[in-house]
Amino acid sequence: MSDSNTLSSADVAKLLQDPNIENRASAATKVAATFGGQGLTDSERKIAEDIFRFMLRDAAVRVRQALSESLKDNPDVPHDVAATLAQDVDEVAIPIIESSSVLTDQDLINIVRTRDASVQKAVAGRADVSEGLADALVDSSNEEVIATLVGNESAKISEGTFGKVLDKFSDSDLVKAPMALRGELPIAVAERLVTLVSEQLRDHIMTHHEISPAMASDLLLESREKATVSLLEGGKQSATVMELVDQLYDNGRLTPTLMLRALCMGDTTFFETALAKRVGIPVINAYQLVHDKGDLGLKRLFEAAEMPLQLLPVARAALDVAEETVKTGGDDRELLRQLIIERVLTATENDIDTENLDYLIGKLQKVVHKDSDAA
Repeated sequence: MSDSNTLSSADVAKLLQDPNIENRASAATKVAATFGGQGLTDSERKIAEDIFRFMLRDAAVRVRQALSESLKDNPDVPHDVAATLAQDVDEVAIPIIESSSVLTDQDLINIVRTRDASVQKAVAGRADVSEGLADALVDSSNEEVIATLVGNESAKISEGTFGKVLDKFSDSDLVKAPMALRGELPIAVAERLVTLVSEQLRDHIMTHHEISPAMASDLLLESREKATVSLLEGGKQSATVMELVDQLYDNGRLTPTLMLRALCMGDTTFFETALAKRVGIPVINAYQLVHDKGDLGLKRLFEAAEMPLQLLPVARAALDVAEETVKTGGDDRELLRQLIIERVLTATENDIDTENLDYLIGKLQKVVHKDSDAA
């Protein structure tokens, strides 16, 4: 019994007797299926290729579309056949453009420069978009095309091309959202993008992409402050501390620097929760160790959490101020930050690294400036 996908003598007879569009389309599909097999001789393969070239001239779009659909995943299709199909009307071109590995970068770049958005989107969604092709797609300046490109995880996009996208579409949520949700972004791109997106996407960038420690710290501070304000106003907190810590940890962003800076900004809850996560213990246990009066608990916790021990004096100084403020009943967050940073800088000036020193001095200057403006 012959394979139903293989052109048979009956199919040939049908074509001779009634060469209508459906019969011709069916024949195109079956010849293409035969071409994909391993049993063809060189002469049989040559005959099949000649049939393809003959079908390329078929006046019926349905026939050429069937040929394109059938050949789109075949890596052995002659280049001239694939290129001709790719230059056809959209219904014929799109299947081969979306999938064919036979088309070269230059073929595809030429297509992008000469075709409309529907075909450009087919190119943008391919599994093998190169950096040069991605740049050509961005030059199309079509919002939907570029949204498809940046949402294509397999597309190789250079930092310069990402920059061009943001230059052109800094106001487009259609483009910015899939860009923010990509698995990887260059640091400079992530830091620029984070200033342009919604709060939800900012949180995603902070927890999923590599950004500078200073920007990560500022984003953490801002997101935690907004959550606190939301709770005070009776709104819903966008994410609990544990959810935020979990996301940061799962994506390798729960760094000692981030934790220390959060503590110096007065966020002891985040600090305790983060330590608990890094050690793998309940938060209540971490809280008890952090606030152990003998100081041994915090040291052991630092060791178990693999925190740099040179940060221990900084943490102790910050915690001392936070506990003193609680005892005196103070609830001025800006004053708390000012007191913590001043104590930390005074008590640990020889122990704190330059990067954290610069960051904390910068924050202290902002707090003092705010107080002087208010006065």
